[in-house]
Amino acid sequence: MAIHLPRRRFLATLGTATGLVPRLLEAEDAPLRAVVIGHTGRGDYGHGLEHIFKGRPGIELVGLADPVESGRAKIGKVIGASRVYADWRELLDKERPQLVSIAMRHADQHAEIALACLRAGAHCYIEKPFVRSPDESDAVLAEAEKRGCRIAVAHTMRMMPVVRRLKQALGEGLIGEVRELRAFGKQDSRAGGEDLMVLGLHLFDLMRMFAGDPLRCSARVLSQGSEITSADRRQVKDNVGWVAGDQVSAQFAFAGGVSATFTSDARLRETTGRWGIEFQGSKGVAKLNCDLSPDVFMRSTRGWSAAGKQDDWKPLDAALAKAAPDPSLAPVSDWLDAIVKNREPECSGRNGAWGVEMVMAVYHAALSGCRVDFPLNVRTHPLAS
Repeated sequence: MAIHLPRRRFLATLGTATGLVPRLLEAEDAPLRAVVIGHTGRGDYGHGLEHIFKGRPGIELVGLADPVESGRAKIGKVIGASRVYADWRELLDKERPQLVSIAMRHADQHAEIALACLRAGAHCYIEKPFVRSPDESDAVLAEAEKRGCRIAVAHTMRMMPVVRRLKQALGEGLIGEVRELRAFGKQDSRAGGEDLMVLGLHLFDLMRMFAGDPLRCSARVLSQGSEITSADRRQVKDNVGWVAGDQVSAQFAFAGGVSATFTSDARLRETTGRWGIEFQGSKGVAKLNCDLSPDVFMRSTRGWSAAGKQDDWKPLDAALAKAAPDPSLAPVSDWLDAIVKNREPECSGRNGAWGVEMVMAVYHAALSGCRVDFPLNVRTHPLAS
């Protein structure tokens, strides 16, 4: 759903709240200047992040940066960018955007580019992973706070209607008290450390959505049957920072005695099914199967007998929720609305940073053999040394 950004309200909100963006006042009636930064030589533009400004009133897509000549020509034409650049630094200097889509899925440049965009006074929508480590997220979030800019990260599953409906229903006691969350990665060829950072981030974001901030973590990460060391670190095709291991088993403690687990082991792929989260409650069980279009199922149990036990899984009936979820915008529209209203977007940089921190906690716990508490004391990547 596209939203119109009232120019005067947008300027008044940011100017009054921060005093840090006077150049927005240079042309009150001009549309907001938006740009896209990507890298076709290293994969695609995330999940369509080159298109997020298309058809939005009050926004003009003025530029695209891509170091690959063929890629920037093709994508620039597809999205209707007024100008294209090989260097994102030149793009920022010449176009002076207020909105930026940092679209490449490789996270090794995210922090550097985000910091430059924020220092130029631009709000950022960033493909996940947000960054590679907590120290990078600390720097980016601090800069955003200093500049009065809003960051959104493409952890969009938390805003999908079926997920919001499940949260509403669980909050109303649909399965009684939620006591345990059991998350499974995709467990394909990326099983282990790559699965943890690429898809585990979505699951950790959802864990926090349902259970709040975690308190502590313990974990075991194996590589070919042995406990990992920093020497097992490796880079993967989608450069998301250092990863290690082909088997991950992690446990998280949340407030109120709620526990959560994350498992990624290719040998469990057939038995655990689609990646997602099971919610174990005192009176029932719900399952969120994740994908581009997630599904939610409820389990009913006939109990054990001499003939065995039979469980029936049925799709979540929207009527089981006593009240409708709060109306919401789509992720990009929510980010733009957050800029107007000077609030945190639902898919915020802070939420993105928490996902990265939970991944790093798994490695810290596995390498040390000890439980680690949040927030992490060591902010650098545990596999970096």
